Amino acid sequence: MTSTDRRTLAVLGTGIIGAPVARNLSRHFTVNVWNRTRAKAEPLAAEGVKVFDTPAAAVSGADLVVTVLTDGPAVLEVMEAAAPGLAKGMIWAQLSTVGVGPAEELAAFARQHGLVFYDAPVQGTKQPAEDGRLVILAAGPESGRQDVQAVFDVIGGRTVWISTEPTAASRLKLALNSLVFAITHGTAESLALAGALGVDPRLVLDVVTGGPLDSAFFRSKASAILSGEYAPSFSVNNSIKDSRLLAEAAAQAGVEVDVTVAGLRRFERAARSGHGDKDMAASYLASGLS
Repeated sequence: MTSTDRRTLAVLGTGIIGAPVARNLSRHFTVNVWNRTRAKAEPLAAEGVKVFDTPAAAVSGADLVVTVLTDGPAVLEVMEAAAPGLAKGMIWAQLSTVGVGPAEELAAFARQHGLVFYDAPVQGTKQPAEDGRLVILAAGPESGRQDVQAVFDVIGGRTVWISTEPTAASRLKLALNSLVFAITHGTAESLALAGALGVDPRLVLDVVTGGPLDSAFFRSKASAILSGEYAPSFSVNNSIKDSRLLAEAAAQAGVEVDVTVAGLRRFERAARSGHGDKDMAASYLASGLS
């Protein structure tokens, strides 16, 4: 891809993931943005991004729309508000984790408005988003893939094309989130138990690092817990939302996901204790430590 592209992209949602996505895209495309709280989008203006008051204004005249919002209902609400500015044939890349049923509703909205829909939830949190190293789970028609791939190449380190079926990526994302949450809770419980048994929890990190259980994700969550710094890369509240989506999909598929259900209760306990806006590593704070 060339260093600059004359196309205009509209990014709807500039939160923890959306803001760095818009910033990275602005280095290669003309980028319009909208956010429910405009003040959170304003810092992007200093980097040449155009900030709009309404979704419809942001998407008007754009070649491609990117949604990075909290959940399926939020995405549908914003796209309905954007409808007056949408044009038939416009590409829509939907990056949020929305679950199976909502993904089907979004695909139906796209068909209704003649949009080329790509279900493309991302694997990764704040730092990978800032580094342009998200993993894109993509599903959608082959006809427009070259155009949307140019966008994915900017915001992601890798794109995994799954299917032409428009909601396949959302289904895979739920399965992957099961692993993410298991590692998060396992790390939190291991460190909490070590401390409760009178062992320095830092030894858990020391032993695992460089061994077969090691991963960058494990180290980042362990470091957050050990330092007590829970600046959110993905919050407890969002983890509750995604855990519920996962549990609902599993129930519909007839699969018992005991670890996910127990983890959901743990996240809910952390939120009730006032930690909902903290990083999901705050699962540690639900350990009953005195």
